[in-house]
This record gives sequence, structure tokens and C-alpha cells, in this order.
Amino acid sequence: MEQQETIQTQEIIDQKNEEASNLSWYIFIGCMFIGMGIGMAFGHTDTGVLVGMGVGFIAYAVIHYK
Repeated sequence: MEQQETIQTQEIIDQKNEEASNLSWYIFIGCMFIGMGIGMAFGHTDTGVLVGMGVGFIAYAVIHYK
């Protein structure tokens, strides 16, 4: 009985990890597009994309490993 509970708990943990991974990619892409938009507004799209990607990678790491 205890082994069955352990398997169910592990399945729940795996599902939450997958959901966090999916969410973190959406946040990364969102940061990239926000950076691109801000960069376009100031005439430096390439710099905006790089800053957005940097912020996105940091946000990805925080959410994915938390």
C-alpha cells in the first residue's frame, strides 16, 4: 500500500515539474517579445531582443528550478 502511495506522489511531482517547465518557456518567450517591442520603440531591436532573452533565461531558471 505504501509503495502505491509513493508512486502516486511521484506521478504528481512529475506532472507539476512538467507544468513548471512549460510555464517557464512561455515566460521566456514573453520576455523576449517584450524586449523586442521596447527595443523597436527606441530604435534598437537587436539590443532589446538580447536584453529580453537575458531576462527570460533568468526567469526560466528561477521558475524551472524552484
